[in-house]
Amino acid sequence: MSAEPTLDALVEALRRLPGVGAKSAQRMAVHLLQHDRDGARRIASALEESVARVHHCARCHTFTEHEICAICASPGRDARLLCVVETPADQSALERTGSYRGLYFVLMGRLSPLDGIGPDQVGARELLARAADGQVEEVILATSFTAEGEATAHVLSQALKARGLRVTRLARGVPIGSELEYVDLGTIAHALVDRR
Repeated sequence: MSAEPTLDALVEALRRLPGVGAKSAQRMAVHLLQHDRDGARRIASALEESVARVHHCARCHTFTEHEICAICASPGRDARLLCVVETPADQSALERTGSYRGLYFVLMGRLSPLDGIGPDQVGARELLARAADGQVEEVILATSFTAEGEATAHVLSQALKARGLRVTRLARGVPIGSELEYVDLGTIAHALVDRR
């Protein structure tokens, strides 16, 4: 900590970002104040405006400035397909592939019973209502392949199948361009099981 409370407050604010520790936050604060004050003003303005204007889409929970996001409002999307992701960042990654033309449902995280995060905290009830709207024919579970992501996919899959919906899961396996001898054993095992 420095003797300057305003600088200390900036460092503490920057530490709230994921993956930013005390030293990184200190470096960022000093850089902005010493070398890029205009950049600091732009960041502050963009943050203030985003906090005021950006909220969750009423249908899918991604970020939008409108009641319904552009993807949900698009008549060109296939309403029979509903892809379930953990975060707006996951949705954005899938969109960048350009290979999916259905709709999305963004969970508010993933199940983590040890942290007190159950189905209600991630929006499972809203997902079940959305999937049972009469248009959805297939729900694609695109949660991460961590223990929590797998548990989330399992719980949601059981609940969705109980309502007569077709449920699929993202495939997993050996990445394109990789050599088998350098791929971890768990990935190779899953690739063998999920082969087509």
